[in-house]
Amino acid sequence: MSKRLDRTRAEPARDSAARFYQYRQGRRNRARVLGMLLVELGAGPAVDLPRAPDVRAACGEVYGDTVGPRVVSLRELLGVLSAHRWRRNGIAVPALGARIHPHYGVFPPTRNEYVDLVAAAEVAAVRTAFDIGTGTGVLAAVLARRGIPRVVATDIAPQAVACARDNVRRLGMGDRVIVAQADLFPPGRADLIVCNPPWLTASPSSPLDAAVFDRGGRMLSGFVRGVADHLTVRGEAWLVLSDIAELLDLRTRAQLLGEFDSAGLSVLGRLDVRPRHPRARSARGPLAFARAAEQVSLWRLGAKR
Repeated sequence: MSKRLDRTRAEPARDSAARFYQYRQGRRNRARVLGMLLVELGAGPAVDLPRAPDVRAACGEVYGDTVGPRVVSLRELLGVLSAHRWRRNGIAVPALGARIHPHYGVFPPTRNEYVDLVAAAEVAAVRTAFDIGTGTGVLAAVLARRGIPRVVATDIAPQAVACARDNVRRLGMGDRVIVAQADLFPPGRADLIVCNPPWLTASPSSPLDAAVFDRGGRMLSGFVRGVADHLTVRGEAWLVLSDIAELLDLRTRAQLLGEFDSAGLSVLGRLDVRPRHPRARSARGPLAFARAAEQVSLWRLGAKR
């Protein structure tokens, strides 16, 4: 089915933004069709088919104790099994010197460049830091590893909160990192506030998509508009953002800088890095031109005085 779907290609749109939305529509249709292939889970839960893998541990992590049979899409079940392997084995994060264990529905930190930026940026004396939209908790852990005594990590998604708490526990950072469920900011102020929001303005079609696609730019705009009210007098905000939305004509640099200015923020500096993941070097696909030119930046922002 995947091969047949991939052979059906529409004529590419001419401008970058239209090409991106055409690509997204194709991916949604592909996921919808593949989601129609269903698998029955019996008691256990188990797949009652010859040579079927043991799915009990993986399904238990996502569905809990199931009572009686249930039906899931094959696409979803493959995702559950893949997430179980990530969670069991973890992902090595060089900047952290440890492994992070993603849960199902939480985006894995497979791209190191944004983590490296947070690990390398110069930091003054910081007593409290916030990590907004923490996901797996990887950036909160990096901040704690850098010696910040108190880090508050937030996420709106319950599965991300559970994942971050699990990683904090595994890393032995429970005395320095607090994970809370919140829509953006926790109460109070911090000397440093870090955010790595979704980089593309589009509607997510799954919990995992929400780490990449920001419906209407809600999270980015919410962070930019609200961060000054949560900084201490000389505090800094670190916004980690790719320019791929600019390359795809979904946002301009002038619009981003205008948002900073309207929110009363000054740009104190910027660190840039080129992505190193394999897709950045691939010339294939409708978005290859943008991936090849992409740059990831850490914007150092401060409240205007």
